[in-house]
This record gives sequence, structure tokens and C-alpha cells, in this order.
Amino acid sequence: MELVACVGAVLHDAAGRLLVVQRAHDPDRGAWSVPGGRVEPGEDDATAVVREVLEETGLHVVAGAVAGRVLVPATAPVYEVVDLVCTPVDPGAVPVAGDDAAAAAFVDLATLQQLPCTPGLLTALAGWGLLPRC
Repeated sequence: MELVACVGAVLHDAAGRLLVVQRAHDPDRGAWSVPGGRVEPGEDDATAVVREVLEETGLHVVAGAVAGRVLVPATAPVYEVVDLVCTPVDPGAVPVAGDDAAAAAFVDLATLQQLPCTPGLLTALAGWGLLPRC
């Protein structure tokens, strides 16, 4: 089984809403998830997540502690995702969809529960205690 190293960013705004993006590409095109993607050669997880959030949402963030890890099965390969808790450099910045995102937004819990999310997203966030706080 081939594993591909990936990262995801768990970022809440001052109101407790969660940053999510709508995936523009497979796997799970059209589904909503936290921003993230592949770790490039020579990058550590923190560097990769900062780059991915900037590319997908235009937001500058600081990477923090590991929130958790998930395996995302696909036809091939399997994505091994390390999700990190991030904080915004500019708390008032507004996300704008970038390269791999069709849309980007901060959402509250009720909205998140209505969105078509990537498999296991809500379960993982709940297990880590990181669902939107409003």
C-alpha cells in the first residue's frame, strides 16, 4: 500500500467558526473539508500546511500542534493526513478560494452539518474536540 503524506489545517476564527474549502479536484471533488494537501519534498508538516492554506484560501497562518491523523483511502494511493491546529496571522482576514478550492468559508456547526463533507470529517473533528464552537 502506497501512502502519500498530506496535511490539513484546523482553523477557527474569533467567533469559533471553522475554515473549510470545497474541493475542486478528486478525490471527493465538490465535497467540503479543511484546507490541505500533499507534503512536498523537503517540507515538514508545518511548512506544508502553511503553504496549502495560503494556496487554497489566501490566508496566512501559523501551524500549531497536531490535532490528529487520518487515512483517506482512494483507488490508489492512500493519503495519510496529519491535521494541525492553525491560527490566523490576521484574525480579520477573509478566505478566498484559491488553486485547489472551488469555494472557501468560515462556517458554524449548523452550516457544517448541512454541507456534503469529505468522509469522516465530522467524526474526526468531533473526536478531537475541534468542531466549530458556534
